[in-house]
Amino acid sequence: MAKKKKTPVRKPYTAADIKLLKQHSKARTPVEKISKQMKRTVGSLRQKAQKLGLGLGHQR
Repeated sequence: MAKKKKTPVRKPYTAADIKLLKQHSKARTPVEKISKQMKRTVGSLRQKAQKLGLGLGHQR
């Protein structure tokens, strides 16, 4: 029997996650570092930051 493909689990952003993302934006922390700390992909962080109108990363 063939194995089923795993479906990605989407983790919603909490108010604390958004607050932390804003702090990192202001501090100009590299996105890779934020990604490891928050356990989210770089693409996910960039998309959320764009929706919030934040710049992300040390080079913007």
